[in-house]
Amino acid sequence: MSGLVQYRGTGRRKKAIARVRLIPGSGEISVNGQTLDQYFDYATLRREVKRPLLVTKTEGKFDAIIKVEGGGYTGQAGAVRHGISRALLEVDSDAYRATLKAEGFLTRDPRMKERKKYGLKKARKSPQFSKR
Repeated sequence: MSGLVQYRGTGRRKKAIARVRLIPGSGEISVNGQTLDQYFDYATLRREVKRPLLVTKTEGKFDAIIKVEGGGYTGQAGAVRHGISRALLEVDSDAYRATLKAEGFLTRDPRMKERKKYGLKKARKSPQFSKR
Protein backbone atom coordinates (compact mmCIF):
# COMPACT_ATOMS: atom_id res chain seq x y z
CA MET A 1 0.00 0.00 0.00
CA SER A 2 2.92 2.34 0.64
CA GLY A 3 4.00 2.02 -3.01
CA LEU A 4 0.85 3.82 -4.19
CA VAL A 5 1.74 7.35 -5.29
CA GLN A 6 -1.01 9.93 -5.01
CA TYR A 7 -1.11 13.70 -5.00
CA ARG A 8 -3.73 15.67 -3.09
CA GLY A 9 -5.20 19.12 -3.54
CA THR A 10 -8.08 21.03 -1.96
CA GLY A 11 -10.02 23.52 -4.04
CA ARG A 12 -12.65 26.05 -3.00
CA ARG A 13 -15.06 28.38 -4.76
CA LYS A 14 -18.12 30.13 -3.29
CA LYS A 15 -19.52 27.56 -0.82
CA ALA A 16 -18.12 24.50 -2.62
CA ILE A 17 -15.15 22.48 -1.37
CA ALA A 18 -13.43 19.83 -3.51
CA ARG A 19 -10.92 17.25 -2.30
CA VAL A 20 -8.88 15.96 -5.25
CA ARG A 21 -6.58 12.93 -5.45
CA LEU A 22 -4.43 12.44 -8.56
CA ILE A 23 -3.09 8.93 -9.17
CA PRO A 24 -0.90 8.00 -12.16
CA GLY A 25 -3.21 6.25 -14.61
CA SER A 26 -5.16 6.47 -17.84
CA GLY A 27 -6.99 9.79 -17.40
CA GLU A 28 -10.31 8.74 -15.83
CA ILE A 29 -12.04 11.37 -13.68
CA SER A 30 -14.65 10.37 -11.10
CA VAL A 31 -16.62 12.91 -9.09
CA ASN A 32 -18.51 11.65 -6.00
CA GLY A 33 -18.47 8.10 -7.37
CA GLN A 34 -19.80 9.08 -10.82
CA THR A 35 -17.98 9.77 -14.06
CA LEU A 36 -17.32 13.37 -15.03
CA ASP A 37 -19.95 13.22 -17.80
CA GLN A 38 -22.61 11.92 -15.40
CA TYR A 39 -21.90 14.44 -12.64
CA PHE A 40 -21.54 17.63 -14.70
CA ASP A 41 -24.32 17.89 -17.29
CA TYR A 42 -22.93 20.87 -19.18
CA ALA A 43 -19.99 20.56 -21.56
CA THR A 44 -18.69 23.99 -20.47
CA LEU A 45 -18.34 22.77 -16.87
CA ARG A 46 -16.60 19.56 -17.98
CA ARG A 47 -14.20 21.65 -20.09
CA GLU A 48 -13.59 23.94 -17.11
CA VAL A 49 -12.69 20.97 -14.89
CA LYS A 50 -10.22 19.56 -17.46
CA ARG A 51 -8.49 22.85 -18.28
CA PRO A 52 -5.59 22.52 -15.76
CA LEU A 53 -4.77 19.11 -17.25
CA LEU A 54 -4.96 20.47 -20.81
CA VAL A 55 -2.77 23.49 -20.05
CA THR A 56 -0.08 21.36 -18.41
CA LYS A 57 -0.36 18.63 -21.10
CA THR A 58 -1.06 15.90 -18.51
CA GLU A 59 -4.56 14.91 -19.67
CA GLY A 60 -4.04 11.15 -20.09
CA LYS A 61 -1.44 10.70 -17.35
CA PHE A 62 -3.50 10.89 -14.14
CA ASP A 63 -6.73 9.43 -12.78
CA ALA A 64 -8.61 11.92 -10.60
CA ILE A 65 -10.79 10.85 -7.68
CA ILE A 66 -12.78 13.85 -6.49
CA LYS A 67 -15.12 14.41 -3.55
CA VAL A 68 -17.00 17.69 -3.80
CA GLU A 69 -19.67 19.13 -1.51
CA GLY A 70 -21.55 22.40 -0.98
CA GLY A 71 -22.58 25.11 -3.39
CA GLY A 72 -24.08 24.74 -6.85
CA TYR A 73 -22.76 23.07 -9.96
CA THR A 74 -20.81 26.12 -11.20
CA GLY A 75 -19.12 26.63 -7.83
CA GLN A 76 -18.34 22.94 -7.61
CA ALA A 77 -16.74 22.95 -11.07
CA GLY A 78 -14.59 25.92 -10.07
CA ALA A 79 -13.59 24.19 -6.82
CA VAL A 80 -12.62 21.03 -8.70
CA ARG A 81 -10.51 23.06 -11.13
CA HIS A 82 -8.75 24.76 -8.21
CA GLY A 83 -8.15 21.41 -6.49
CA ILE A 84 -6.72 19.75 -9.61
CA SER A 85 -4.38 22.71 -10.08
CA ARG A 86 -3.12 22.44 -6.51
CA ALA A 87 -2.62 18.68 -6.84
CA LEU A 88 -0.61 19.20 -10.04
CA LEU A 89 1.74 21.46 -8.06
CA GLU A 90 2.51 18.50 -5.80
CA VAL A 91 3.38 16.43 -8.88
CA ASP A 92 6.00 18.88 -10.19
CA SER A 93 5.88 22.42 -8.90
CA ASP A 94 8.75 23.74 -11.02
CA ALA A 95 7.29 22.55 -14.32
CA TYR A 96 3.63 23.48 -13.81
CA ARG A 97 3.55 26.53 -11.51
CA ALA A 98 4.26 29.15 -14.18
CA THR A 99 1.63 27.89 -16.63
CA LEU A 100 -1.06 27.37 -13.96
CA LYS A 101 -0.38 30.78 -12.43
CA ALA A 102 -0.50 32.50 -15.83
CA GLU A 103 -3.97 30.97 -16.43
CA GLY A 104 -5.11 32.07 -12.95
CA PHE A 105 -5.90 28.55 -11.69
CA LEU A 106 -3.92 28.84 -8.45
CA THR A 107 -5.77 31.90 -7.16
CA ARG A 108 -8.88 31.18 -5.13
CA ASP A 109 -11.81 33.15 -6.54
CA PRO A 110 -12.76 35.50 -3.66
CA ARG A 111 -16.23 36.38 -4.93
CA MET A 112 -18.95 35.30 -2.51
CA LYS A 113 -22.69 35.88 -2.20
CA GLU A 114 -23.40 39.30 -0.75
CA ARG A 115 -25.35 39.30 2.51
CA LYS A 116 -28.98 40.45 2.69
CA LYS A 117 -29.54 43.86 4.29
CA TYR A 118 -32.48 44.74 6.51
CA GLY A 119 -35.22 46.78 4.85
CA LEU A 120 -34.38 45.22 1.48
CA LYS A 121 -35.72 42.11 -0.25
CA LYS A 122 -32.27 40.78 -1.20
CA ALA A 123 -28.73 42.15 -0.96
CA ARG A 124 -29.53 45.20 -3.13
CA LYS A 125 -33.13 44.81 -4.34
CA SER A 126 -35.41 47.26 -2.59
CA PRO A 127 -39.19 47.11 -2.17
CA GLN A 128 -41.26 48.78 -4.90
CA PHE A 129 -41.51 52.53 -4.40
CA SER A 130 -45.01 53.95 -4.02
CA LYS A 131 -45.47 57.70 -4.23
CA ARG A 132 -48.98 57.63 -2.75
